[in-house]
This record gives sequence, structure tokens and C-alpha cells, in this order.
Amino acid sequence: MAPMRNPFTPTFGSAPLFMAGREGILRDIERGFDNGPGDPNLSTVFTGARGTGKTALLSYLSREARAHGWISANVSAAPGMLEDVLERANEAVSELAASDATDVKPSPWARAGADGPGPEGLAEGQGNWRTRMNALFKELDRHGVGLLITVDEVRTDLDEMVQLAANYQHFVREGRRVALFMAGLPYRVMTLLRTDEVAFLRRAQMRHLGRIEDAEVVRALAETVRRAGRDISDEALAVATAHVDGNPYLLQLVGYRMWEESPAVGAISPQAALRGAERAEAELRDRILETTYRELSPASLRFLVAMLLDEEESRLSDVARRMGVTGDEASQCAHRLLTDGVIGERDRGVVGFDIPLLRAFLSDREEDLRADLAFDGQLS
Repeated sequence: MAPMRNPFTPTFGSAPLFMAGREGILRDIERGFDNGPGDPNLSTVFTGARGTGKTALLSYLSREARAHGWISANVSAAPGMLEDVLERANEAVSELAASDATDVKPSPWARAGADGPGPEGLAEGQGNWRTRMNALFKELDRHGVGLLITVDEVRTDLDEMVQLAANYQHFVREGRRVALFMAGLPYRVMTLLRTDEVAFLRRAQMRHLGRIEDAEVVRALAETVRRAGRDISDEALAVATAHVDGNPYLLQLVGYRMWEESPAVGAISPQAALRGAERAEAELRDRILETTYRELSPASLRFLVAMLLDEEESRLSDVARRMGVTGDEASQCAHRLLTDGVIGERDRGVVGFDIPLLRAFLSDREEDLRADLAFDGQLS
């Protein structure tokens, strides 16, 4: 048989064919799209470690929003993001205005035909950002659709994040047909929400994206393969699932590589699954782990080496003792690693590795690391 198109999507932020382990989240948000203004799910913040599928989920929800009567403005937290929201939304409005028929069907709650300026009035740039957004909402009312704003890679050092949150609060109070989904590393999101200026966002729905259960991984792998026209044995599914270890990014990468091992064969064998999984892990080491490793400071590396003695979670007090530093010095190291998403908080004063396979990667180099860093920390 001729090779078939690979259905897995390991590229950054691509929406997968099958969103594994997030069915409850999708169900609640789709209901929110249909319910319209006032539904709490329309203001949602997603947190999770790197590789847990935050960006892919935003992409997936943006795509699903269109079927429920919403257009999307998808941006990253970066300078100029507010203008980018307007630009992306105006592009969508122009597309709506340019055709009589659109694949964005009016929402059940929409009041199509409301008065408002045409899209030509939106390009004039008069008034501040909130004023121009209000003109945009009036134009969207004419088409009976709402606006979903998604913000990826939430940052705490960007004033425009605060401006967006403050203005969004007014949009909600005024009954605008607007939704806001934000995503970021847990520590960065929590730091942002501690800022008084964005207190309104503390009432948003908080959704933490963690490990996917093995049963969901099996289902996602099998559904993706079979929808694309091939089959996969139970043994091959077991092999692939063991290597995925509940990580959404690895699910797509392992799936992609095992498919490529025998693209012209009707069924994916256990041998193809194993070869693909091993290749995926090698790619993860080369593309993510090596890069992360090179970017770590000596102090951060010492902190991580001190964590290796623990099987899963590490107490900051134990890490400080092993490093031979004060609690404050250990906390400063932890802060940098938390901010970068290398480790994550498990409890107060307790942390763990958040990047898949990083513990094993460092364990393989532990002896050399201790020598290079002149690490003489206690081993007990």
C-alpha cells in the first residue's frame, strides 16, 4: 500500500486530531460558547509544565470556537500584544464582511443585526484600545458572533498583560460577547495573579494540565491511527504508551515516529512502536534536554543535582543542606528554575522535575556534573 499521511502533530502548538485526557475541559468550554456572556468557563486560565499541551489546547479551542459562533484573536504575551489582538480580530471581521455565507454560524445567544459601524470604521484607529475594541464588538454583533481572545506564554513583567486584564473586566461587566483564555507555566501564572491590578482574573476558571492517564493515551493513539486509515496492535499500543508516560507532547512525538517507521504497512507493529519511541526520546534529548541543560547556570545545576537523591519530590530544606547553602540561597535558585518551568511546586517548600526525562538525563551525567561543579554536597 502507498504511504499515508501522518496524522500526529508534534510541531509546536499544533492542534492534535484527538485531544487526549481533556474531554471534561472541552465539554465545559463548548457549553460556555453556547451559553454566551455570563458563563464562567469563558474566562479560563490554563497552567501546566512544558509539554503538557497548553498551546495545543488553545489552538484546538480556537478551532472549536468557530463552530459555536465565535471568531478568535490568538496572541502571545509579548510587547504589542494589545494591538495584535485588534489586528487579528479585524482580520476575522473583514473575512466575515467579505462573504455573505460564513462557516461561523451565529451563536444561540446572538442578536444578529445589531446596529454598529462597518469594518471600514475600525481601521481608523481613533480612541484608545478599549474604545476601538468596543467598536469591534458592535461590528461582531452585526454578524451575531463573539470574540475569543487567547494569550499564550503568560508573563509577569509585561504591562500589557495588566492592561488586557483590566479592560477585559470592563468588557465582561458590559455584557460584551467576549471570552479570554490564557495559558502559562504555573509559577508565572500564580505570580501574575498575585498582582493587585489583575485581581479580577483570580475569579477565572483555573485548569491545571497534568499527566494524561495511560488509558487515555492508549485511546488517543489508537483513535488517531485508525481514523487515518491504519491499525495498531494492543502490544504496540502498550509499548508506545509506556514511553509516552502521560506526556501530551511525547504522545504526539512517539505517535509520529512510530507511524514513520512503516508508513506503507497496514498495521503498526510492536517493533515499529519501539523503534519510533526510542527515536522520539532521542529527539527530546537533542531538541529540548540538551538545550535546557546548556542554558542552566552552575548554581541551577547544583540545585538540580541535589534533587537527584530524591525519588520524586524534594524539600527545599533538604536541597539547601545538600548544596551546603542557606535556605534563602536555595530559594533563589528554586525561583529561577520555577520561573523557567524546569521544576514545579508540589507543595509549600516542595518541588519536583517538570520537564519530561530531565531527571534521567541529569542522572546519566551526575558523576561528571559533581566533578565539574566541585559539588561536595551531602548524599543523605
